[in-house]
Amino acid sequence: MDLFAKFESRLGPIGDYAEKFPGYFAFPKLEGELGNRMMFQGKERIVWSLNNYLGLANHPDVRKVDAEAAAAWGMAYPMGARMMSGNSDNHDLLEKNLAEFVGKEDAMLFNYGYQGMVSAIDSLCSRRDVVVYDAESHACIIDGLRLHPGHRYVFKHNDVADCEKQLQRATEMAATTGGGILVITEGVFGMSGNQGRVAEIAALKTKYDFRLFVDDAHGFGTMGKTGAGIGEEQNCTKDIDLYFSTFAKSMASIGGFIAGDAKVLKFLRYNMRSQVFAKSLPMPIVVGNLKRLELLRTQPKLKEQLWNNVNKLQKGLRDNGFDIGTTNTPVTPVKMAGGLFDATQLVFDLRENYNIFCSVVVYPVIPKGQIILRLIPTAVHTDEDIELTLKAFSAVRCKLENKEYPQEMPSMPTV
Repeated sequence: MDLFAKFESRLGPIGDYAEKFPGYFAFPKLEGELGNRMMFQGKERIVWSLNNYLGLANHPDVRKVDAEAAAAWGMAYPMGARMMSGNSDNHDLLEKNLAEFVGKEDAMLFNYGYQGMVSAIDSLCSRRDVVVYDAESHACIIDGLRLHPGHRYVFKHNDVADCEKQLQRATEMAATTGGGILVITEGVFGMSGNQGRVAEIAALKTKYDFRLFVDDAHGFGTMGKTGAGIGEEQNCTKDIDLYFSTFAKSMASIGGFIAGDAKVLKFLRYNMRSQVFAKSLPMPIVVGNLKRLELLRTQPKLKEQLWNNVNKLQKGLRDNGFDIGTTNTPVTPVKMAGGLFDATQLVFDLRENYNIFCSVVVYPVIPKGQIILRLIPTAVHTDEDIELTLKAFSAVRCKLENKEYPQEMPSMPTV
């Protein structure tokens, strides 16, 4: 059998469905300036699907520095892997500033957050080591664990008691293998919007010997008094052994970083295959990230405006009887009852009749019979955006409850 033959008959659960509506539910093309309103298929939409939390994507100071750095350096410089020929004073400076901001001795840049997390787990853990992790961990953590040749134990989402139970199992196993224990959780879970119970898990260190690794992709820049993340928010920065985040959320950029003790970071610099064997972050991205970090640290009004919008949106949803779970972060999931056909009709209705663009989540990501519309508020959304969205959601919920949506795929508009 030809290896490629199977690809002609199936694309997987997402592909099989999305191919019927190319460019609409999957691989949509949002056009125009990045912001709260963008063009989709020729019409302006209020966009709730961009991780541009602080509105830095089109901040004039950021755009100016990005343009100047691109003109000065081009996208090729520095050429080569960081260890060989791709280092610079700006790379070192960004790492120094990041470590200082999140309260760690040292930090290391990643070309991409996803790639960095996968490779970090692979580098940190040998076959003798044991990993304990949250059941709702992001795909980058799961894929990193797939590379782990040793034992791993999963605990129920945000269940500290079950985490302790798995730590007991891990302790017994580590005693047999002669390895150590790494616990992995998230600062902010990107689907539910729940904060990870980081401080409570860290408190288990009084009873068990383990290191704590926190993925704070959605918490960096949004959580804590200064935006330094979940450690600052929960007053447990010193108890987080390794802190990870991406530049793709609050920084509206590319790349990521890991921060922790200097001796651990030194090891990672020489042993993380995704960095040792990959080209260094281009200089314009590094310089642009220096400016973004500066604004994050010196303009608290950006985070204040974000949270002003978060509170207005979430209060409005709750006041109108919507179930947004137990989110206590900017991530805002709106839960409704319905199947696949309901979800497609509902999203189509929101986009075409109410000019609202947001992400939809259905089975198999969540249980059958459920729909989640995930909203990501940003600092650049307006009161009008929120008011129109609340009215639109109330209207489509009414249609959903009254079973007004046909149980068939909608007819896609032609552009």
